[in-house]
Amino acid sequence: MLDIKYIRENPDLVKKAIADKQLSSTVDIDKLLELDKSYVDTLRQVETHRALRNQLSENISKVDDNAREKLIQEATEVKNELNRLEEELKNLKVQIDETMLWVPNPPASDVPYGENEEGNKIVRTVGEPHNFTFTPKDHLELGISLNLIDTERGAKIGGFRGYFLKNEAVLLEQAILRYALDFMMQQGFEPVTVPWMVKPEFFTGTGYFPWGEEDHYRTQDGMALIGTAEVPVTSYYAGEVLDEKDLPIKMVGISPCFRREVGSHGKDTRGIFRIHQFNKVEQVVLVPADEEISRQWHENMLGYVESILQGMKLPYQVLLMCSGDMGAGQRKKYDVETWFPSQNKYRETHSDSYFLDFQSRRLNIRYKTKNGKIKYVHTLNNTVAATPRLMAAVMENYQQEDGSIMVPEVLQKYIGMEKIARKG
Repeated sequence: MLDIKYIRENPDLVKKAIADKQLSSTVDIDKLLELDKSYVDTLRQVETHRALRNQLSENISKVDDNAREKLIQEATEVKNELNRLEEELKNLKVQIDETMLWVPNPPASDVPYGENEEGNKIVRTVGEPHNFTFTPKDHLELGISLNLIDTERGAKIGGFRGYFLKNEAVLLEQAILRYALDFMMQQGFEPVTVPWMVKPEFFTGTGYFPWGEEDHYRTQDGMALIGTAEVPVTSYYAGEVLDEKDLPIKMVGISPCFRREVGSHGKDTRGIFRIHQFNKVEQVVLVPADEEISRQWHENMLGYVESILQGMKLPYQVLLMCSGDMGAGQRKKYDVETWFPSQNKYRETHSDSYFLDFQSRRLNIRYKTKNGKIKYVHTLNNTVAATPRLMAAVMENYQQEDGSIMVPEVLQKYIGMEKIARKG
Protein backbone atom coordinates (compact mmCIF):
# COMPACT_ATOMS: atom_id res chain seq x y z
CA MET A 1 0.00 0.00 0.00
CA LEU A 2 1.23 3.47 -0.84
CA ASP A 3 1.06 6.46 1.49
CA ILE A 4 -1.98 8.57 0.55
CA LYS A 5 0.24 11.65 0.92
CA TYR A 6 2.56 10.20 -1.74
CA ILE A 7 -0.41 9.68 -4.07
CA ARG A 8 -1.64 13.26 -3.50
CA GLU A 9 1.79 14.65 -4.32
CA ASN A 10 2.57 12.30 -7.25
CA PRO A 11 -0.71 11.51 -9.02
CA ASP A 12 0.82 11.41 -12.50
CA LEU A 13 3.60 9.07 -11.40
CA VAL A 14 1.07 6.71 -9.79
CA LYS A 15 -1.14 6.83 -12.89
CA LYS A 16 1.88 5.95 -15.02
CA ALA A 17 2.68 3.03 -12.71
CA ILE A 18 -0.87 1.74 -13.12
CA ALA A 19 -0.64 2.01 -16.90
CA ASP A 20 2.86 0.52 -17.06
CA LYS A 21 1.79 -2.46 -14.97
CA GLN A 22 -1.25 -3.00 -17.23
CA LEU A 23 -3.66 -2.38 -14.33
CA SER A 24 -5.69 0.55 -15.69
CA SER A 25 -8.94 -1.39 -15.38
CA THR A 26 -8.52 -2.00 -11.65
CA VAL A 27 -8.26 1.46 -10.08
CA ASP A 28 -9.06 5.12 -10.85
CA ILE A 29 -6.65 7.54 -9.14
CA ASP A 30 -8.79 10.61 -9.91
CA LYS A 31 -11.73 8.96 -8.14
CA LEU A 32 -9.49 8.03 -5.21
CA LEU A 33 -8.29 11.64 -4.88
CA GLU A 34 -11.89 12.89 -5.00
CA LEU A 35 -12.76 10.51 -2.16
CA ASP A 36 -9.69 11.69 -0.27
CA LYS A 37 -10.67 15.35 -0.69
CA SER A 38 -14.19 14.59 0.53
CA TYR A 39 -12.73 12.74 3.49
CA VAL A 40 -10.45 15.65 4.45
CA ASP A 41 -13.31 18.16 4.09
CA THR A 42 -15.67 15.98 6.13
CA LEU A 43 -13.02 15.39 8.79
CA ARG A 44 -12.62 19.14 9.13
CA GLN A 45 -16.38 19.51 9.62
CA VAL A 46 -16.41 16.69 12.16
CA GLU A 47 -13.66 18.32 14.18
CA THR A 48 -15.50 21.67 14.06
CA HIS A 49 -18.75 20.09 15.25
CA ARG A 50 -17.00 18.16 17.99
CA ALA A 51 -15.44 21.36 19.29
CA LEU A 52 -18.82 23.12 19.07
CA ARG A 53 -20.55 20.23 20.89
CA ASN A 54 -18.00 20.36 23.68
CA GLN A 55 -18.29 24.13 23.98
CA LEU A 56 -22.11 23.98 24.15
CA SER A 57 -21.94 21.22 26.74
CA GLU A 58 -19.66 23.37 28.86
CA ASN A 59 -21.88 26.45 28.43
CA ILE A 60 -25.08 24.62 29.39
CA SER A 61 -23.83 24.14 32.94
CA LYS A 62 -23.11 27.85 33.31
CA VAL A 63 -26.41 29.49 32.28
CA ASP A 64 -29.88 29.88 33.81
CA ASP A 65 -32.84 27.68 32.93
CA ASN A 66 -34.21 29.88 30.13
CA ALA A 67 -30.90 30.08 28.32
CA ARG A 68 -30.18 26.42 29.07
CA GLU A 69 -33.19 25.19 27.10
CA LYS A 70 -32.08 27.09 24.01
CA LEU A 71 -28.51 25.77 24.32
CA ILE A 72 -29.79 22.20 24.77
CA GLN A 73 -31.81 22.50 21.55
CA GLU A 74 -28.78 23.88 19.74
CA ALA A 75 -26.57 21.13 21.19
CA THR A 76 -29.05 18.47 20.01
CA GLU A 77 -28.93 19.85 16.48
CA VAL A 78 -25.13 19.90 16.55
CA LYS A 79 -25.05 16.32 17.89
CA ASN A 80 -27.39 15.09 15.15
CA GLU A 81 -25.31 16.78 12.48
CA LEU A 82 -22.13 15.39 14.06
CA ASN A 83 -23.58 11.86 13.97
CA ARG A 84 -24.40 12.29 10.28
CA LEU A 85 -20.93 13.61 9.49
CA GLU A 86 -19.22 10.84 11.46
CA GLU A 87 -21.20 8.22 9.56
CA GLU A 88 -20.28 9.89 6.27
CA LEU A 89 -16.63 10.00 7.37
CA LYS A 90 -16.70 6.30 8.22
CA ASN A 91 -18.20 5.40 4.82
CA LEU A 92 -15.61 7.51 3.01
CA LYS A 93 -12.83 5.82 4.97
CA VAL A 94 -14.12 2.38 3.94
CA GLN A 95 -14.23 3.42 0.27
CA ILE A 96 -10.73 4.91 0.43
CA ASP A 97 -9.27 1.86 2.18
CA GLU A 98 -10.83 -0.50 -0.36
CA THR A 99 -9.60 1.60 -3.29
CA MET A 100 -6.10 1.98 -1.84
CA LEU A 101 -5.68 -1.81 -1.85
CA TRP A 102 -5.81 -1.73 -5.66
CA VAL A 103 -3.10 0.92 -6.12
CA PRO A 104 0.14 -0.76 -7.29
CA ASN A 105 3.70 0.01 -6.31
CA PRO A 106 5.48 2.16 -8.95
CA PRO A 107 8.33 0.27 -10.64
CA ALA A 108 11.90 1.33 -9.87
CA SER A 109 13.54 3.70 -12.36
CA ASP A 110 15.64 0.94 -13.93
CA VAL A 111 12.71 -1.40 -14.60
CA PRO A 112 12.09 -1.57 -18.37
CA TYR A 113 8.64 -0.83 -19.76
CA GLY A 114 6.85 -3.76 -21.33
CA GLU A 115 3.28 -4.98 -21.69
CA ASN A 116 4.11 -8.66 -21.11
CA GLU A 117 6.96 -11.15 -20.87
CA GLU A 118 8.25 -10.03 -24.27
CA GLY A 119 9.56 -6.91 -22.54
CA ASN A 120 11.79 -8.77 -20.05
CA LYS A 121 15.56 -8.28 -20.38
CA ILE A 122 18.23 -10.96 -20.04
CA VAL A 123 20.78 -9.76 -17.47
CA ARG A 124 23.20 -12.67 -17.79
CA THR A 125 23.42 -16.31 -18.76
CA VAL A 126 25.56 -18.62 -16.64
CA GLY A 127 26.75 -22.11 -17.54
CA GLU A 128 26.70 -23.94 -20.84
CA PRO A 129 23.86 -26.36 -21.56
CA HIS A 130 25.19 -29.89 -21.85
CA ASN A 131 25.75 -31.08 -25.40
CA PHE A 132 24.04 -34.47 -25.33
CA THR A 133 25.16 -37.13 -27.81
CA PHE A 134 21.62 -38.51 -27.70
CA THR A 135 18.14 -37.02 -27.74
CA PRO A 136 17.42 -36.01 -24.11
CA LYS A 137 14.24 -37.27 -22.53
CA ASP A 138 11.92 -35.07 -20.52
CA HIS A 139 11.60 -35.53 -16.78
CA LEU A 140 8.33 -37.45 -17.03
CA GLU A 141 9.71 -40.05 -19.41
CA LEU A 142 12.75 -40.42 -17.17
CA GLY A 143 10.54 -40.59 -14.09
CA ILE A 144 8.29 -43.29 -15.52
CA SER A 145 11.15 -45.43 -16.78
CA LEU A 146 12.90 -45.28 -13.38
CA ASN A 147 9.68 -45.69 -11.36
CA LEU A 148 10.06 -42.20 -9.84
CA ILE A 149 6.92 -40.36 -10.98
CA ASP A 150 3.31 -41.48 -11.41
CA THR A 151 1.02 -38.81 -12.85
CA GLU A 152 -1.71 -41.24 -13.97
CA ARG A 153 -2.49 -42.43 -10.46
CA GLY A 154 -1.79 -38.91 -9.22
CA ALA A 155 -4.60 -37.61 -11.45
CA LYS A 156 -6.83 -40.49 -10.40
CA ILE A 157 -6.40 -39.62 -6.72
CA GLY A 158 -5.70 -35.88 -6.77
CA GLY A 159 -7.33 -34.71 -9.98
CA PHE A 160 -5.79 -32.79 -12.86
CA ARG A 161 -2.10 -32.00 -12.29
CA GLY A 162 -1.96 -34.51 -9.41
CA TYR A 163 1.19 -36.63 -9.06
CA PHE A 164 3.07 -39.10 -6.91
CA LEU A 165 6.82 -39.00 -6.38
CA LYS A 166 8.28 -42.42 -5.63
CA ASN A 167 11.46 -44.11 -4.50
CA GLU A 168 14.62 -42.08 -5.23
CA ALA A 169 12.54 -39.09 -6.43
CA VAL A 170 11.32 -38.63 -2.86
CA LEU A 171 14.92 -38.60 -1.65
CA LEU A 172 16.06 -36.31 -4.46
CA GLU A 173 13.33 -33.77 -3.75
CA GLN A 174 14.15 -33.75 -0.04
CA ALA A 175 17.85 -33.47 -0.84
CA ILE A 176 17.30 -30.33 -2.93
CA LEU A 177 15.14 -28.75 -0.23
CA ARG A 178 17.62 -29.60 2.51
CA TYR A 179 20.60 -28.40 0.47
CA ALA A 180 18.82 -25.08 -0.11
CA LEU A 181 17.81 -24.76 3.54
CA ASP A 182 21.30 -25.58 4.82
CA PHE A 183 22.85 -23.05 2.44
CA MET A 184 20.55 -20.26 3.65
CA MET A 185 21.23 -21.12 7.28
CA GLN A 186 24.93 -20.76 6.52
CA GLN A 187 24.14 -17.22 5.33
CA GLY A 188 22.65 -16.42 8.74
CA PHE A 189 18.97 -16.93 7.92
CA GLU A 190 16.65 -18.15 10.68
CA PRO A 191 14.74 -21.28 9.53
CA VAL A 192 11.00 -21.51 10.16
CA THR A 193 8.10 -23.75 9.30
CA VAL A 194 4.86 -21.86 8.76
CA PRO A 195 1.07 -22.13 8.91
CA TRP A 196 -0.22 -23.50 5.61
CA MET A 197 -3.67 -21.97 6.12
CA VAL A 198 -3.59 -18.21 6.66
CA LYS A 199 -6.16 -15.52 7.44
CA PRO A 200 -7.17 -13.48 4.37
CA GLU A 201 -5.88 -10.22 5.85
CA PHE A 202 -2.32 -11.50 5.57
CA PHE A 203 -2.77 -12.30 1.89
CA THR A 204 -4.01 -8.72 1.56
CA GLY A 205 -1.07 -7.53 3.65
CA THR A 206 1.49 -9.15 1.39
CA GLY A 207 -0.30 -7.97 -1.76
CA TYR A 208 -1.68 -11.29 -3.02
CA PHE A 209 -5.22 -10.09 -2.37
CA PRO A 210 -7.22 -8.50 -3.88
CA TRP A 211 -5.43 -9.11 -7.22
CA GLY A 212 -4.78 -12.86 -6.92
CA GLU A 213 -7.72 -14.12 -4.91
CA GLU A 214 -8.96 -16.41 -7.67
CA ASP A 215 -5.65 -18.28 -7.75
CA HIS A 216 -5.85 -19.37 -4.10
CA TYR A 217 -7.74 -22.23 -2.53
CA ARG A 218 -10.15 -21.15 0.21
CA THR A 219 -11.32 -23.21 3.18
CA GLN A 220 -14.90 -23.39 4.42
CA ASP A 221 -14.05 -21.16 7.40
CA GLY A 222 -12.61 -18.34 5.28
CA MET A 223 -8.93 -19.19 5.54
CA ALA A 224 -6.75 -19.57 2.41
CA LEU A 225 -4.01 -22.05 1.55
CA ILE A 226 -0.65 -20.39 0.95
CA GLY A 227 0.88 -20.30 -2.52
CA THR A 228 4.25 -19.40 -0.98
CA ALA A 229 5.79 -19.18 2.49
CA GLU A 230 6.31 -15.49 1.71
CA VAL A 231 2.82 -14.78 3.05
CA PRO A 232 3.22 -16.09 6.61
CA VAL A 233 6.94 -15.32 6.90
CA THR A 234 6.60 -11.69 5.78
CA SER A 235 3.55 -11.36 8.05
CA TYR A 236 5.39 -12.77 11.08
CA TYR A 237 5.92 -9.33 12.65
CA ALA A 238 2.57 -7.83 11.52
CA GLY A 239 1.35 -5.12 13.88
CA GLU A 240 4.69 -4.94 15.71
CA VAL A 241 7.34 -2.27 16.20
CA LEU A 242 10.88 -3.58 15.82
CA ASP A 243 14.19 -1.99 16.76
CA GLU A 244 16.56 -0.76 14.05
CA LYS A 245 19.47 -2.55 15.70
CA ASP A 246 17.74 -5.88 14.97
CA LEU A 247 17.55 -5.19 11.22
CA PRO A 248 18.07 -6.79 8.80
CA ILE A 249 15.87 -9.69 9.87
CA LYS A 250 16.61 -12.73 7.69
CA MET A 251 14.18 -15.64 7.68
CA VAL A 252 13.95 -18.74 5.50
CA GLY A 253 10.67 -20.63 5.42
CA ILE A 254 10.00 -24.15 4.19
CA SER A 255 6.48 -25.23 3.31
CA PRO A 256 4.17 -26.87 0.84
CA CYS A 257 2.50 -24.43 -1.54
CA PHE A 258 -0.92 -24.61 -3.17
CA ARG A 259 -1.97 -22.82 -6.36
CA ARG A 260 -5.06 -23.19 -8.50
CA GLU A 261 -3.10 -22.14 -11.61
CA VAL A 262 -6.02 -20.09 -12.86
CA GLY A 263 -5.41 -18.93 -16.42
CA SER A 264 -2.89 -21.68 -17.14
CA HIS A 265 -5.35 -24.06 -18.82
CA GLY A 266 -3.48 -26.06 -21.44
CA LYS A 267 -0.05 -24.80 -20.32
CA ASP A 268 2.65 -27.25 -19.27
CA THR A 269 0.22 -30.11 -18.75
CA ARG A 270 2.89 -32.79 -19.14
CA GLY A 271 4.79 -34.00 -16.11
CA ILE A 272 5.33 -32.13 -12.86
CA PHE A 273 6.38 -28.72 -14.14
CA ARG A 274 3.13 -26.81 -13.47
CA ILE A 275 1.17 -28.32 -10.62
CA HIS A 276 -1.31 -27.40 -7.88
CA GLN A 277 0.85 -28.55 -4.96
CA PHE A 278 4.62 -28.29 -4.50
CA ASN A 279 7.28 -27.64 -1.87
CA LYS A 280 9.41 -24.56 -1.52
CA VAL A 281 12.16 -22.93 0.48
CA GLU A 282 11.63 -19.15 0.55
CA GLN A 283 13.86 -16.33 1.80
CA VAL A 284 12.41 -13.14 3.34
CA VAL A 285 14.38 -10.11 4.54
CA LEU A 286 13.20 -7.03 6.47
CA VAL A 287 15.51 -4.01 6.23
CA PRO A 288 15.53 -0.31 7.24
CA ALA A 289 13.62 2.22 5.12
CA ASP A 290 16.34 2.96 2.58
CA GLU A 291 15.93 1.97 -1.06
CA GLU A 292 19.67 1.58 -1.55
CA ILE A 293 19.71 -1.00 1.23
CA SER A 294 16.78 -2.80 -0.43
CA ARG A 295 18.56 -2.77 -3.78
CA GLN A 296 21.72 -4.23 -2.23
CA TRP A 297 19.77 -6.97 -0.50
CA HIS A 298 17.88 -7.64 -3.72
CA GLU A 299 21.20 -8.42 -5.36
CA ASN A 300 22.42 -10.40 -2.34
CA MET A 301 19.33 -12.64 -2.41
CA LEU A 302 19.76 -13.18 -6.13
CA GLY A 303 23.37 -14.14 -5.44
CA TYR A 304 22.33 -16.81 -2.95
CA VAL A 305 20.12 -18.46 -5.56
CA GLU A 306 22.84 -18.29 -8.18
CA SER A 307 25.25 -19.94 -5.76
CA ILE A 308 22.79 -22.79 -5.21
CA LEU A 309 22.29 -23.33 -8.95
CA GLN A 310 26.02 -23.11 -9.57
CA GLY A 311 26.56 -25.62 -6.76
CA MET A 312 24.27 -28.04 -8.58
CA LYS A 313 25.97 -27.13 -11.88
CA LEU A 314 22.70 -26.19 -13.57
CA PRO A 315 22.78 -23.69 -16.48
CA TYR A 316 20.53 -20.68 -15.91
CA GLN A 317 19.78 -17.13 -16.94
CA VAL A 318 18.71 -14.07 -14.95
CA LEU A 319 15.90 -11.87 -16.29
CA LEU A 320 15.04 -8.31 -15.27
CA MET A 321 11.26 -8.28 -15.41
CA CYS A 322 9.49 -5.50 -17.28
CA SER A 323 6.70 -3.39 -15.79
CA GLY A 324 3.89 -5.43 -17.34
CA ASP A 325 5.23 -8.78 -16.12
CA MET A 326 5.66 -7.79 -12.46
CA GLY A 327 3.30 -8.21 -9.56
CA ALA A 328 1.28 -5.19 -8.50
CA GLY A 329 3.26 -4.78 -5.28
CA GLN A 330 6.75 -5.36 -6.62
CA ARG A 331 9.14 -2.45 -7.02
CA LYS A 332 11.70 -4.49 -8.96
CA LYS A 333 11.87 -8.16 -9.84
CA TYR A 334 14.33 -10.67 -11.20
CA ASP A 335 13.34 -14.09 -12.46
CA VAL A 336 15.86 -16.89 -12.65
CA GLU A 337 15.25 -19.45 -15.37
CA THR A 338 16.92 -22.86 -15.35
CA TRP A 339 17.77 -24.83 -18.49
CA PHE A 340 15.45 -27.71 -19.47
CA PRO A 341 17.10 -29.81 -22.20
CA SER A 342 13.88 -31.52 -23.33
CA GLN A 343 12.29 -28.14 -24.04
CA ASN A 344 15.53 -26.62 -25.32
CA LYS A 345 14.81 -23.49 -23.32
CA TYR A 346 15.19 -21.81 -19.94
CA ARG A 347 12.14 -21.97 -17.66
CA GLU A 348 11.38 -19.95 -14.55
CA THR A 349 12.40 -21.52 -11.24
CA HIS A 350 12.97 -18.50 -8.96
CA SER A 351 11.52 -15.02 -8.42
CA ASP A 352 13.39 -12.26 -6.54
CA SER A 353 11.55 -9.05 -5.56
CA TYR A 354 11.75 -5.99 -3.35
CA PHE A 355 8.77 -3.90 -2.24
CA LEU A 356 10.01 -0.93 -0.17
CA ASP A 357 7.20 -0.31 2.39
CA PHE A 358 4.35 -1.53 0.16
CA GLN A 359 3.81 -4.69 2.20
CA SER A 360 4.80 -3.31 5.59
CA ARG A 361 2.20 -0.51 5.41
CA ARG A 362 -0.50 -3.07 4.75
CA LEU A 363 0.84 -5.31 7.52
CA ASN A 364 1.75 -2.43 9.86
CA ILE A 365 5.32 -3.63 10.45
CA ARG A 366 7.38 -0.72 11.77
CA TYR A 367 10.66 -0.10 13.53
CA LYS A 368 12.12 2.51 15.86
CA THR A 369 15.17 4.27 14.41
CA LYS A 370 18.27 5.13 16.38
CA ASN A 371 16.82 8.66 16.70
CA GLY A 372 13.54 7.38 18.09
CA LYS A 373 11.46 7.89 14.93
CA ILE A 374 8.95 5.25 13.86
CA LYS A 375 9.19 4.06 10.24
CA TYR A 376 7.89 1.20 8.14
CA VAL A 377 10.39 -1.55 7.35
CA HIS A 378 11.18 -2.46 3.75
CA THR A 379 10.55 -6.07 2.66
CA LEU A 380 12.12 -8.44 0.13
CA ASN A 381 11.64 -12.08 -0.83
CA ASN A 382 13.07 -14.64 -3.21
CA THR A 383 12.62 -18.32 -3.95
CA VAL A 384 15.50 -20.47 -2.75
CA ALA A 385 14.30 -23.77 -4.22
CA ALA A 386 10.89 -24.92 -5.49
CA THR A 387 10.35 -28.62 -6.07
CA PRO A 388 9.54 -30.73 -7.91
CA ARG A 389 10.18 -28.20 -10.72
CA LEU A 390 13.83 -27.77 -9.78
CA MET A 391 14.08 -31.54 -9.32
CA ALA A 392 12.80 -31.97 -12.88
CA ALA A 393 15.61 -29.68 -14.09
CA VAL A 394 18.15 -31.82 -12.23
CA MET A 395 16.73 -35.01 -13.73
CA GLU A 396 16.87 -33.66 -17.27
CA ASN A 397 20.31 -32.07 -17.05
CA TYR A 398 21.91 -35.07 -15.33
CA GLN A 399 20.38 -37.84 -17.44
CA GLN A 400 22.62 -40.42 -19.06
CA GLU A 401 22.25 -42.23 -22.36
CA ASP A 402 21.31 -45.49 -20.60
CA GLY A 403 18.35 -43.74 -18.95
CA SER A 404 19.96 -43.35 -15.53
CA ILE A 405 20.37 -40.02 -13.70
CA MET A 406 23.56 -38.88 -12.02
CA VAL A 407 23.06 -37.13 -8.69
CA PRO A 408 24.71 -33.68 -8.42
CA GLU A 409 27.74 -33.92 -6.18
CA VAL A 410 26.38 -31.40 -3.66
CA LEU A 411 23.26 -33.55 -3.17
CA GLN A 412 24.95 -36.93 -2.83
CA LYS A 413 25.48 -36.66 0.93
CA TYR A 414 21.74 -36.07 1.38
CA ILE A 415 20.50 -38.82 -0.92
CA GLY A 416 23.26 -41.35 -0.20
CA MET A 417 23.94 -42.33 -3.82
CA GLU A 418 25.72 -41.11 -6.92
CA LYS A 419 23.33 -42.46 -9.53
CA ILE A 420 19.64 -43.29 -9.92
CA ALA A 421 19.31 -46.30 -12.19
CA ARG A 422 16.84 -49.00 -13.17
CA LYS A 423 16.49 -51.84 -10.73
CA GLY A 424 17.59 -55.33 -11.81
